[in-house]
Amino acid sequence: MNKQQFLASRQQSWHTFAALLKKFEGSRNRATVAQITRFSRLLRELSGDLATLRSREFGDDVVDYVNDLVARGHNTFYNRPPSQWRVAWDFLAYDFPRTVRQEFGYFAVAVALFFGPLAILWTLVQLHPPRAERVISAQELEMFETMYESEAADDESMEMAAETESDTWDEFAEDNRGMQAMMAGFYVQHNVGIALECFARGFLLGLGTVYTLLFNGIAIGAVAGYVVGMGHGERFLSFIVSHGSFELTAIAIAGAGGLVIGDSLLHPGQSRLSDSLLRRGQVAVKLAGGAAVMLVVAAMIEGFWSPSAIPATIKYAVGAILWLMVAIYLVFAGRDR
Repeated sequence: MNKQQFLASRQQSWHTFAALLKKFEGSRNRATVAQITRFSRLLRELSGDLATLRSREFGDDVVDYVNDLVARGHNTFYNRPPSQWRVAWDFLAYDFPRTVRQEFGYFAVAVALFFGPLAILWTLVQLHPPRAERVISAQELEMFETMYESEAADDESMEMAAETESDTWDEFAEDNRGMQAMMAGFYVQHNVGIALECFARGFLLGLGTVYTLLFNGIAIGAVAGYVVGMGHGERFLSFIVSHGSFELTAIAIAGAGGLVIGDSLLHPGQSRLSDSLLRRGQVAVKLAGGAAVMLVVAAMIEGFWSPSAIPATIKYAVGAILWLMVAIYLVFAGRDR
């Protein structure tokens, strides 16, 4: 086959590949499976054509043209930047849980600082509810007591409305949906704020993070012990059991990120302080970022599922499953990519 015959048989394929290449170069649009398959096939054919052109010496101009297409096609096929969704997926599915395991020492310290006081205060206050006044003001405790009593009254009103099948039930349901959406937004802001505090206060040589973990552990434990000790245990526990797996674990993870920051400032090693902070800061940001996502999930559960009128036994079962899922995710996710 001479040069003219070879070019006549292959030029149409080259033009097709060039058109596909122009479409994909610099584009952020995700290609379809069919387009990727076609592009890959044409790239392999073009590479074979380039080898043929070089072996038969059909001219430098043709070789340069095909070589340019092959080089650009190779770069486009193998070096296309991943989509934002793919980056987010890789982080949550692989990088974040791996980072938690790699920094397990800091995570363990954060768990002790947060869950330790929480468990101790919960136990002490539940055995003797007035002890809560040493940590929480009497006005706030009275507010919690009133809130749970009013919720019980609201539940009774909703049950009566449902039994009578009146328009009152529709009004209750509509108002409840609006309240759930509003509270979900509030929980996102509040929960992520706690995580950012745990992380950002790590710049105070880690002491700010230690204080934030201890403070939140003591406060949450005192409130939980008081509410349960005052006889609202089932309502309270069925409310927190589902979202608590994400929320409480995420606070500890964010605290671990703050401790990483503090340690990088206290122990820079042979590196300059700025280099140590930059290197370890990237790890801390991963921990804080993953914790923030977990807190958003917790806020969605807390806003829509936790306050729903679902039987407590079902909420306990779902809560147990979610705690198990969080544990499995942090222990096993990202081990095999």
